[in-house]
Amino acid sequence: MGTRGLGDRPRVVVAPDKFKGSLTAAEAAGALAAGVRRHWPAARVVTVPLADGGEGTVDAAVAAGAQLRRTPVRGAVEGRVRARWALFRSGSGATTAVVESAQASGLDQVRPSPTTARAAHSYGCGQLIRAALDAGATDVVVGLGGSAMTDGGSGALRALGLEVLDADGVPVPLGGAGLLQAARLDTSALDPRLRSVRLRLAVDVRNPLHGPDGAAHVFAGQKGADARARDELDAALRRWAGLLAGTAGSRPFLLPGAGAAGGFPSGFLALTPAVLERGFDLVAALVGLEEHLRDADLLLVGEGSLDEQSLQGKAPLAAAALAAARGIPVAAVTGRLSLSAGQLLAAGVGSAASLVEAAPSVAAAQARASHYAPLAAAEALRRLGPTPS
Repeated sequence: MGTRGLGDRPRVVVAPDKFKGSLTAAEAAGALAAGVRRHWPAARVVTVPLADGGEGTVDAAVAAGAQLRRTPVRGAVEGRVRARWALFRSGSGATTAVVESAQASGLDQVRPSPTTARAAHSYGCGQLIRAALDAGATDVVVGLGGSAMTDGGSGALRALGLEVLDADGVPVPLGGAGLLQAARLDTSALDPRLRSVRLRLAVDVRNPLHGPDGAAHVFAGQKGADARARDELDAALRRWAGLLAGTAGSRPFLLPGAGAAGGFPSGFLALTPAVLERGFDLVAALVGLEEHLRDADLLLVGEGSLDEQSLQGKAPLAAAALAAARGIPVAAVTGRLSLSAGQLLAAGVGSAASLVEAAPSVAAAQARASHYAPLAAAEALRRLGPTPS
């Protein structure tokens, strides 16, 4: 897949995800754009930072023109954090808010241990949803990923008026472990605006709420849970599921993807009209990726690592598939590359280059990613085909 016939001023869409620990998606887009201009000085470059619905979703929305907001909320375990979220206002009066579980209840807020895994909660994410409703949002996108909690979304719903009570009618402690004491849910004070708002939960996994492939057993280990804590949290999510199922008006909630972000979707699916959406598709629509591709001559994607996991619908290769379906050549830049040329070609990517190739060491590539990314981008374009004359 070459670049012949692009003309003297090719229109290149640069659409990377973050290079985790080195560059945000916006920073990566700027660095890769510099590499495009290094290879094709006259190129017309459009940058479209992406995310797959988890961390970076707010940044992608802001880069696409949303207004950045900051709201103080309860952190994942204790204290307060100043969480970032975004707001789009359209001329028609529709208002879309974009919030992230990682901003309010992020794993980066804690030193992971069995104690924090049991205690972490999503209350702050519920406060962000409430702030979005207060701002007049008619559409709320919740990016799920990078979270510290395994509480089934119970904390977020409690911030929105749900009461989770023990057998004596006393509110149970926040956090996944607190659900082991839960005996009854009281939905009478749940924010009525949740019944009319369009609430979209962005997920990139299909794990169920509980069980061997559920939130606790698959994801809680990276949040600090040992084997005993994983068993307790899975039991807590089973108890939570039973309470949700027994609540009047409950909707189906044991769906593939309900185990994302510590089971966050489950409570919202059960008690509100919330829907699950594939994270990349949701973000791509928010930032207008398909519109940008309509007039594109080439797409340049990027991410910190292109590996087997990337083939499961992660942002760079999902974007590549959109472009390839339109016959648009695709090049890729990554921190580390572990996919074969055949795997890349099957995913729609004609060439790729890594920062590790351009840098003297892995450490240098990570520490000076903004320096090596333009070099890698120019190399990826060189490998794709000849420069237009």
